[in-house]
Amino acid sequence: MSTTTEAPRMPAEVVTHAPAQDVTLPGGAGVLALVTLDNGHDHTRPSTFGPASVAALQATLDTLRARAEAGEIQAVAVTGKPFVFAVGADLSGVPYVTDRSQALEIARAGHAAFATLADLPVPTFAFVNGAAMGGGVELALSADFRTVSGGVGAFALPEAFLGLVPGWGGCWLLPRLVGPEAALKVIIENPLSQNRMLKAREVVELGIGDVLLQPADFLEDSLRWAAAVLTGAVTPERRPVGDDADAWDAACDRARTVVLARTGGRSPGPLRAVELVRAARTAGRAEAFAAEDEALGDLIMGDELRAGLYAFDLVQKRAKRPAGAPDKALARPVTKVGVVGAGLMASQLALLFARRLGVPVVMTDLDEQRVAKGVGYVHQEVDTLLAKRRVSPDKASFLKRLVTGSTSKEGFADADLVIEAVFEEMSVKQQVFAEVEAVVAPEAVLLTNTSSLSITEMASGLAHPERVVGFHFFNPVAVMPLLEIIPGEHTDEASLATAFATGRALGKTCIRVTDSASFVVNRLLGRFMGEYSRIVDAGTPVEVADRAVAGMAPMPPFVLVGLVGPAIALHNSETLVRAFGDRFYLSPTLARIVAAGKRGYYLTDERGRPVPDPEVEALREQPAEPVALSDQEVRVRVLDAIADEVGRMLAEGVVEAPMDIDLAMITGAGFSFWNGGIIPLLDREGASERVLGRRLLPHGVASVAR
Repeated sequence: MSTTTEAPRMPAEVVTHAPAQDVTLPGGAGVLALVTLDNGHDHTRPSTFGPASVAALQATLDTLRARAEAGEIQAVAVTGKPFVFAVGADLSGVPYVTDRSQALEIARAGHAAFATLADLPVPTFAFVNGAAMGGGVELALSADFRTVSGGVGAFALPEAFLGLVPGWGGCWLLPRLVGPEAALKVIIENPLSQNRMLKAREVVELGIGDVLLQPADFLEDSLRWAAAVLTGAVTPERRPVGDDADAWDAACDRARTVVLARTGGRSPGPLRAVELVRAARTAGRAEAFAAEDEALGDLIMGDELRAGLYAFDLVQKRAKRPAGAPDKALARPVTKVGVVGAGLMASQLALLFARRLGVPVVMTDLDEQRVAKGVGYVHQEVDTLLAKRRVSPDKASFLKRLVTGSTSKEGFADADLVIEAVFEEMSVKQQVFAEVEAVVAPEAVLLTNTSSLSITEMASGLAHPERVVGFHFFNPVAVMPLLEIIPGEHTDEASLATAFATGRALGKTCIRVTDSASFVVNRLLGRFMGEYSRIVDAGTPVEVADRAVAGMAPMPPFVLVGLVGPAIALHNSETLVRAFGDRFYLSPTLARIVAAGKRGYYLTDERGRPVPDPEVEALREQPAEPVALSDQEVRVRVLDAIADEVGRMLAEGVVEAPMDIDLAMITGAGFSFWNGGIIPLLDREGASERVLGRRLLPHGVASVAR
């Protein structure tokens, strides 16, 4: 390893120490040295590997190698502190890396330490007791055998999600353990599917873990299992991994297709990862690790990773301190919730409030049938949670008792908070709030789940407009983290504080948004989708337009329309055109699709893939003089439109800072980490400067400092 490269000036590292203790194994199996990874904090600060942590691990393993060679120990195992094995490299220092040679040193140091574990002259074990990600998984893969606790809820190689590759052995070790197809599921498909994590059972079923053990006695059982392996009483079964070139290439080609579909080929990390896995079939360890080093050297010095780390920082830190949130002390307690409506959205809300707040929730609707359907949905979802063992039988009974229904709003009389989730029509919502206000106490907070309508106008006819707050969830409610919180012109601080406190209690990422049409996510999606539809309606083929915008959003625009529903998309477009004029676009094609009662642009084929609906194709706009743009022309048009809208939103003060727009697009619309949401992409591809004459974020914030 080179010693001439100047080390980057890093922030103070929370060092993960790696002390070892001797454990006498049962059955005469000998002495096992147990290494425990621990940074001295509880599970809320997981153990990571920065330079000092890697050095500490290396020092411990060097000592154990000498002891193993002397015959003092017969095995080595690595485990973690309670609830955490290790969650990978400490990426907080990456912004301080200013030279590719520094990035290479980081890569090589991790490889050297993990290889030391792999090369110990005694059997090695990883006791995966808790969350394991990135370098933590790669350390476990470096051991000969792995036990997995049934309590492990997060096991992943998430690097592609950030624009990186598993660079401490993962691209070579994993496919050689479980084969290329299973490895690429973990390395490519899961990260690019909103960073999906594996559960403990999946880890073992894929062949990554050798045995699944119960959490209660995990360490003791792991030691007993290790002893049985050492004495020959247990021989772990491993599925053979073939080296057929055609099979490996087919798996890698499929993964590459996934990468291109999800990123448009504009995130180099996942593409590099696929090729590293392809090479793992024939590469030796030294060659493979050197290739991972080179990939890390390139990617650490690339803008996509820096944007990914910026996004990670937003969801980990900024999300916990919402800009513009009032003093928490002003929030009123919430001991009962009312939900107006019993449709799908209202039912999802009722379940969320019951689960997270643990307070009575009463649903109302126009007739008994609708009420019964809404309450029945909640009960059915609780039964599903029970079947999946995500709630106990007692908790399931408790939740069912909490949620009740009625055709009368009289049950709201003692509610501290009432949320409406009725038809997206201003007059309907105003009528609902007038009826609710006649029943509830003067201090009760009234929330609206509107996706686009004015909070001020909605509250204008009430005696107490100061207690109305916009509370916009994203569908599906249980999954999407974002909650847009919108004060009206007269909303008081106590009502707003109550809304923020409730949002936090619900486990949501809360962003304060000015009362403006469609708020943040739907406004930007409206401009994006509108410009895309304008281009397609004018004559550019859909497949060309899809290629052009690939990687901007989590799915192609017309697929997204099918997900949210054409009627909702049309309503949002109508709202935006009324509010802002013709820079937004009302697609005649979309209007015809809604009028025809179609659910979207696509049908699903026998393999679950979207295919054009011939009946919808017949409804498509047919311009007299079609204008077909190239991929690049489409991309520039769409990015420039988004940059224009972002600039207007910031000038209007819709949110406090550009970071809040990115946080909203990531948590509310699933925009990718490696793009940093949307604003770093606008800067990276020059749209900000073309349209606004300036970058929206300084160099170095979500890009490599220049």
